[in-house]
Amino acid sequence: MTANQTYSVHAMELGPMENFVYLVHDHQTNTAAIVDPAWEVERLLALARKQGIQITDILLTHSHHDHVNGIETVLEQTDAQVHLLKSEARFWGKTLVRPKLHHGGDSIILGSTTIDILHTPGHTPGSACYHVGSDLIAGDTLFVFGCGRCDLRGGDPEAMFHTLKRIKAELPGDTILHPGHNYAPTHPTATLEAQYQGNPFLHFDQSEDFVEYRMHVHDRIRHTPYHAVSKQEALRSIGRS
Repeated sequence: MTANQTYSVHAMELGPMENFVYLVHDHQTNTAAIVDPAWEVERLLALARKQGIQITDILLTHSHHDHVNGIETVLEQTDAQVHLLKSEARFWGKTLVRPKLHHGGDSIILGSTTIDILHTPGHTPGSACYHVGSDLIAGDTLFVFGCGRCDLRGGDPEAMFHTLKRIKAELPGDTILHPGHNYAPTHPTATLEAQYQGNPFLHFDQSEDFVEYRMHVHDRIRHTPYHAVSKQEALRSIGRS
């Protein structure tokens, strides 16, 4: 859990794919948003009930099944509103209950806490990260020492390259990364500065090098648990010194 004076981020690792499901809790109003409800989401709902927290919102980073299969459970037990990017809703094509569609740059107000929505395409066309205070809930855009696949339907490695370059350019290094999967279990969270230094996907300056690594090299040479990789190692893996 990370905390400051206005909010906390609670995390649970749920399901067979090492998913992290998050609860962003606004202290002033005792309300919360659940991010990517999936798998044994009842466990997080039970935590909220135990602490008297009202879940008012559901935030989706993207629409893959392993991040959304608990939506109906949350909606059955709460009056939460579903939030996602308009481009992801179009890509998904699902009829949703109580949806609110956004563009990148929008904000969600949760009591006294402001949650900024970043459009971060690459894993899917409408992937989003949620930036709240000093925390970034990144879904499958960015993992600790990894990033999301781009070879599934809707994936785009060039878009992912530009997304990660933008994150590196715009977000301060002391931002805490909260990934969508626990692929580096000794570091379930990390600062972005640690990622700028050790995440191989953030080492490439040219899109063609990134695409070569993401699509043809990474899955052949790296397996979880992920660890830090130097820029020299990343470049060497694609035949550049």
